[in-house]
Amino acid sequence: MTWNYGVLWKGIAEVDPGRPALMHGELVRSWGEFHSRSNALAADMLAAGLGPDSKVAQYLYNCPEYSESIFASFLSGFVPVNTNYRYGPEEIVYLFDNADAEAVVFHGVFAKLIDGVRGRLPQVKRWYMVADEVTEVPGWAVDYEAVVAVPVADIVPPRALSGDDMLFLYTGGTTGMPKGVMWRLDDLAAVLGFGANPLMGVPPAESVAEIIARVETGGEGPRSLVCCPLMHGTGQFSSFINFANAGCVITLPNRNLDPGVIWSTTQNRRVNTIVVVGQAFTGPMLDHLNDNPGAYDLSSVVQMGSSGVMWSQENKEGLLEHIPQMVITDSFGSSEAVGMGASVSTKGAPAKTAQFALGPNCVVFTEDGRRVEPGSGERGLVAVGGAIPLGYYKDEAKTAATFRTFEGRRWTVPGDWAEVNPDGTLHLLGRGSVCINTGGEKVFPEEVEETLKRHPAVRDAVAVGIPDPRWVETICAVVETEGAVSPTLEELSEHVKSHLAAYKSPRHLVIVPTIGRAPNGKVDYKRLKQHAMDTLGVK
Repeated sequence: MTWNYGVLWKGIAEVDPGRPALMHGELVRSWGEFHSRSNALAADMLAAGLGPDSKVAQYLYNCPEYSESIFASFLSGFVPVNTNYRYGPEEIVYLFDNADAEAVVFHGVFAKLIDGVRGRLPQVKRWYMVADEVTEVPGWAVDYEAVVAVPVADIVPPRALSGDDMLFLYTGGTTGMPKGVMWRLDDLAAVLGFGANPLMGVPPAESVAEIIARVETGGEGPRSLVCCPLMHGTGQFSSFINFANAGCVITLPNRNLDPGVIWSTTQNRRVNTIVVVGQAFTGPMLDHLNDNPGAYDLSSVVQMGSSGVMWSQENKEGLLEHIPQMVITDSFGSSEAVGMGASVSTKGAPAKTAQFALGPNCVVFTEDGRRVEPGSGERGLVAVGGAIPLGYYKDEAKTAATFRTFEGRRWTVPGDWAEVNPDGTLHLLGRGSVCINTGGEKVFPEEVEETLKRHPAVRDAVAVGIPDPRWVETICAVVETEGAVSPTLEELSEHVKSHLAAYKSPRHLVIVPTIGRAPNGKVDYKRLKQHAMDTLGVK
């Protein structure tokens, strides 16, 4: 099978151009408009000199133009490149240079930063500005809307589109400069289910043509509200799943988390699936529902999905009280390894925190390449085989370290440690790179963090290792409190001891106004560890 999203999305638009494809605030764009605007952008990039495999960076907040510029790339055989909009000038220069970006689509608010660094990026042939609160297009840029608003004849790609065309998903930044994960579209389509929708009884397709044949003129596909950033894998890949069902992707116009806007949009747009990133999103969302019981009609929701970070059982239970018909899917994966594991929660049967059923191509290996046996208590590294990326762009050393060979087969091993329970499910421990070594015992921060967050006075928490002359490291709880009353170290230590081994309890406590999670729910452990050491006076 050859899978290409440019071929697929164009085919859907040709069969039923009138069905909704994109919604953003009050804006609604049809599949026909989605294709027309993307095609016009592709034509302009080709005219600017971009050719096969040219890289196109999306430096945007969530908006319809994000998906349009990806569609334009797929139509032309170009490679989309996600860009973290929180990056500073040096990170932006590194990313665009490392990716060999030849076109950049950016929001107006980033024009000033770009102007300061564009002289260091001579390979960029075209800068497309999407107006937001900044409406004046600088002389060195092109007005995105002026390009896409005028329909042009369907482009002829510089070479035949295929499943070997690629997408780059850049990841990292808190533990070094970002790395570009190279996904072939064939492999990406495989891990995203080949157009399957289990909740609606839709099986995987045998071909792109089969997906297109499923589309009915005058119909309407599922509606997915992507609350998390499209610049991260969870948001972007979730949108691809919905587009493969000829559905509509809904994004929010506000750039900060606002639970009221999420729930009102869900009600007003009759959303079927809500895409979030764990507790960082769903904590405030649940609080808002608890404070406003019965305020919203959420009867259209059939699924809420998250990926990439832990999500507590207690929070899932609370959400299911408000939306009892909903299925919660919690996926364990990363930019390099989609489908490592998953859990499903329903009303009355929420999945335990950090407990996942292993994916069909997922295995836990010891460091020397032995499979971890269920119930053995042995810890190992989670590995995913099957459809996996080609590696990291222009980084053979990091590719060799992450994409490894066990049992004569190639696997992605991103660094997540786990145990395999007696029933074959996976108990996630965390990343080895932030593992705390205390008195010769390995403690994975996420295990401690999820326990801390069960305390009623804790909204969010991170566990970091503080240097200690006797124990090598001791555990410090960095806590964002729930309400005005702060918990004591003694209270939190006893709370952790009631759930975990005593050596996993914190010996230090630092209270912070906010943990400062990124939009993908992840935290900067290095920054928080340094803050804790500075606060405690430890060098």
